[in-house]
Amino acid sequence: MTKPRVLFVCVQNAGRSQMAAGYLTHLAGGRIEVRSAGSEPADRINPVAVAAMAEHGIDITAEQPTVLTTDAVQASDVVITMGCGDTCPVFPGKRYEDWDLDDPAGQGIAAVRLIRDQIRTRVQDLITSLSDVTG
Repeated sequence: MTKPRVLFVCVQNAGRSQMAAGYLTHLAGGRIEVRSAGSEPADRINPVAVAAMAEHGIDITAEQPTVLTTDAVQASDVVITMGCGDTCPVFPGKRYEDWDLDDPAGQGIAAVRLIRDQIRTRVQDLITSLSDVTG
């Protein structure tokens, strides 16, 4: 069986989607192919998001915001959006989820920690649901 392919999408691909991709990569241990992208990518990852993830031993400093493409969506089995509205193309046969999470842009570390922890819980639930499907 092929690995499930998950794409996380937010507007800037600098905070939420990068934290989610970092957690999924870390927690899935190579069982899931992970990507992230943004509808309007920032120049760099949010340094507060980097710091919040480092507190959990996950290094996302090497990541770069990436523009969302139709190809990225088509190549994914699961597309998780986080505040990008209708900018994500929809294709039949894909599993879509919208995670309603605050944007960490401009927030302090305390607020970003709360968002990070919500993302971790959702990623753990996602791994469980994908494990149920893939065995």
